[in-house]
Amino acid sequence: MKRRTLGPLLAAATLSAALAQTQAPPTQTPPPAPASAQPAAPATPQAAPLPAANYVALGNFYYGRGNFDQAYVAFRAAAEIDSRSSDALLGLGRSQVKLRLYAPAIETLRRLITQDARNLSGHLALAQAYQQQFIGAGDRASVSGNLAQALGVLTQAEALAQASPEAERNLNLSKVWNERGNVLRLQGAATQAIEAFKQASTLNPENGLILFNLGDMYYATGNLVAALDSLQRAVITDPADAYNRAYYAKLLALSGNVTAAKPEAAQAARLAPNNPYAVGQYGVVSYLSRDPVTARAQLAQAVRLDPLRYPEFYYYLGRLDLDAGDLKAARENLTRAVALGSTTAEWIYYLGLSYERGAGAIAPDRLKARENYERALKLNPGYALAREGLTRVR
Repeated sequence: MKRRTLGPLLAAATLSAALAQTQAPPTQTPPPAPASAQPAAPATPQAAPLPAANYVALGNFYYGRGNFDQAYVAFRAAAEIDSRSSDALLGLGRSQVKLRLYAPAIETLRRLITQDARNLSGHLALAQAYQQQFIGAGDRASVSGNLAQALGVLTQAEALAQASPEAERNLNLSKVWNERGNVLRLQGAATQAIEAFKQASTLNPENGLILFNLGDMYYATGNLVAALDSLQRAVITDPADAYNRAYYAKLLALSGNVTAAKPEAAQAARLAPNNPYAVGQYGVVSYLSRDPVTARAQLAQAVRLDPLRYPEFYYYLGRLDLDAGDLKAARENLTRAVALGSTTAEWIYYLGLSYERGAGAIAPDRLKARENYERALKLNPGYALAREGLTRVR
């Protein structure tokens, strides 16, 4: 459940006031003392250092606003003041993950659960750090043990959740099962991942994030009907969540219902105009709805907002370029898509197609076309379009 509270704001204000109190007044030259003056009073003692809790509050404030670099500085200051503060270490580790400082994050969070072995949030954050390091690694073989380590941490977390007070148990267990589903998805265990997300949803049926993950897994396994049902439930559960609505819109478009899809996508982008996922999916839906003008505007805005996180948007920009005959731009955008998401056979096929074609000053490059068709077929040996393309350029 997403909540906004006044606590971090009030704490931040307290911290600002405290910081102001520690600043020395401007230096002034004292007047000469009269002959009858009494001995000078002792200097006012300097204000005591701020407690770690103030920095934690400030870190939470910045983290909630998405200012992860500033959150990191605040949490690090808190951890330096009180090295045994679980809140400081948890915030520091999470901020490090957001800043892609994965190895330091894992070290920080290991330290947390070593000194606070019953900290459920710390276990969940450590499992997430292992996953993010795996996802972000250029050479995943170098971090191949991360996913097994994440599952091990989640086994410990499940024991902690089972021991929770009854009123919190189902919620805590749902967090563990949801995270386990994420790890299983990365391991390629699709059936087990679906079961994990279903278990999480049973424990916490009104959670839109879990329904999103379940729907995403259904879509990944080709079950579009079940995916649509899960995402529709997510939208109903949390109508203001732009992620759920944007993904639901895309699934509607992929199912052929573009009439219903486009207003849903537009609403998601209105709900979160600075959210690259919502903006980009509006572009995807517009492409699928044969509205290239809106598609290009939204997709271009999405990659400006976040140039690295969503390679899908470069793919659709490349498709727009291919449709328009702009092969130079098509090759550039499809190359970016493949570089950021190189396990998608369809994207690699269209990159090959952009090299197979030629127009004006852009000559065909049959060698690169063939290389990409072969790469697509390695990922998906039954991909008919790639096989046909390979036959053409041989």
